[in-house]
Amino acid sequence: MDWRHDAICRDEDPELFFPIGTSGPALLQVEQAKAVCRRCPVTESCLQWALESGQDAGVWGGMSEDERRAVKRRGGLRVGAPTA
Repeated sequence: MDWRHDAICRDEDPELFFPIGTSGPALLQVEQAKAVCRRCPVTESCLQWALESGQDAGVWGGMSEDERRAVKRRGGLRVGAPTA
């Protein structure tokens, strides 16, 4: 079964995960999206998919755009590394 069927964010407004900007209200929105991710049973699968499919925008797997870019620069996630 596809991991997206178990994603908690399915019941949330998709706009929550795609803030506009990187300061002020957008920072609060990113934190709110990450709070949803922290309750989700498929966070690791979500993050892996986002990294592998090149998702540049939004919060995926509990990570912001900047956090995912940093992961890519470091060469990807390490096995057993915390994701959020």
